[in-house]
Amino acid sequence: MKSNRLGTAAGAVALLLIGGHQLLTSQDVQRRPIVIGTASSLTHLDPAGAYDSGSLALYNNVYQSLLTFEAGSPTPRPDVAKSCRFTDSALKTYQCELRNDVEFSNGHPVTAEAVKHSFERILRIRHPLGPRPLFANLRSVEARESLVTFHLGTADATWPYKIATASGSIVDPAEFPFDKLREKGGAVGSGPYTVSSYREGKEITLEPNPIYKGAVARTGTPIHIRYYPTVKDVEAAWTATTIDVAHSGLPSATLAQIEPGDRDVRLSIGEGAYTRYLAMNLRSPRNPLKDVAARRAVAALVDRGRLTSEVFHHTVTPLYSLVPQGVTGHDTAFFDEYPEMDPQYAAQRLRSAGLTTPVPITLGHHSGPAAMEARELKQQLEKNSLFQVELVEVADWNTYQKRCERGDFDAFTTAWTPDFPDPDNFVQPLVGTGNILHNGYASAEVDKAIQDTQRHADRGETIQRFRSIQQTVARDVPLVPLWQKKNYVVTRANVTGGHHLAEGNGIWRLWELKWL
Repeated sequence: MKSNRLGTAAGAVALLLIGGHQLLTSQDVQRRPIVIGTASSLTHLDPAGAYDSGSLALYNNVYQSLLTFEAGSPTPRPDVAKSCRFTDSALKTYQCELRNDVEFSNGHPVTAEAVKHSFERILRIRHPLGPRPLFANLRSVEARESLVTFHLGTADATWPYKIATASGSIVDPAEFPFDKLREKGGAVGSGPYTVSSYREGKEITLEPNPIYKGAVARTGTPIHIRYYPTVKDVEAAWTATTIDVAHSGLPSATLAQIEPGDRDVRLSIGEGAYTRYLAMNLRSPRNPLKDVAARRAVAALVDRGRLTSEVFHHTVTPLYSLVPQGVTGHDTAFFDEYPEMDPQYAAQRLRSAGLTTPVPITLGHHSGPAAMEARELKQQLEKNSLFQVELVEVADWNTYQKRCERGDFDAFTTAWTPDFPDPDNFVQPLVGTGNILHNGYASAEVDKAIQDTQRHADRGETIQRFRSIQQTVARDVPLVPLWQKKNYVVTRANVTGGHHLAEGNGIWRLWELKWL
């Protein structure tokens, strides 16, 4: 794919005067915001009200957590905290000592009480689209001078990872109410950026935070993010050269056509763990998919090869397990249980459930590539007239999330990007009791296995347990893994640092973006 460079040449050093009008100097170029276009929505500026990848990506820049992740490292390191540690061998009490020089952008100090407030309000508000499931094990938070102590219900070796995520964002008690989401526009945090302007659902402008102190060595260039409804809109903006960076936005067919030697474009591909699933609604007694035999029939009809080739042009990889490739504990449980698309096996399962074919079901999906994916899934499930699939497309992302949470569909497509690099972050949120899918799946066997894995600080000791969980999920089929993909970021030739947005840990390191 060929694209034009921006009109202003990078690296201009002279001040030029023509007809009394001055052109941009190198300093002007440095202050001009880098414009990012994305189809990943920002659900809410309040960290207690969102748990989706588009929102979390922004939180990493506006807010701070006690711990954070360095580029290329899976190990949490201090950010607002000076140090953190488990204070007991049972892994149920975790304590952090805070720095004393960190302030929110309004000048208020970041204190232990602010940390306590931030976590307790997540549990108090219980927003259905919020990060409460990640912190379900938290029983209480204690704040004393510069010390914050977390008391957990059961052993949890992954707790440091959880509080290092953007879901562990620390907010100012004076700005964020304890029992409801913040309703004011904008945001107040202590991260490397401040919000200078915001139009809900449309765009947000970030400026470097002049009083920032934390793990980031230096703040970066001003950033302007535009949120588009579909990847086609991002592509149109890229073609019109109105954006400098395309992230989670260009269609698969366009990405597949980018030439490695194109001098006008920088393509960064990161090892990602973005995963896609077909989730089943087990809550409605009228849903035929409430019967496990029907769900197994669905699993036996999915053709991942056609999805990856026909819909996504080989920019994604087939996924046969809950935990993706590249993450400890990855298995091929669904391939082992359903080795190939098998309509005969599926028909037998439906007969055993006493279901008359074609079995009518609704399949909910978002717009854009998800619509093409849903159409392909419809064809696959209707093989041999086994199912009759009614597609329900929802354009608005927030509305789609709410309808999935409400149980409006018999099945629905959904994606997951991990908060931290551990198999627990795929298992507990997606199939643990009270999971974020709100699909009604609960398994005492899975819950017990999750607790067993959380007792081991050495994560290598958990591999066999995670594999057994995935085998149980393959038999119960609360969801069907579809595919996983790498992270693709496309920038203009005069923008550097795009590879930092392509890292697989879900952190948008916007401060690394620079003009050349």
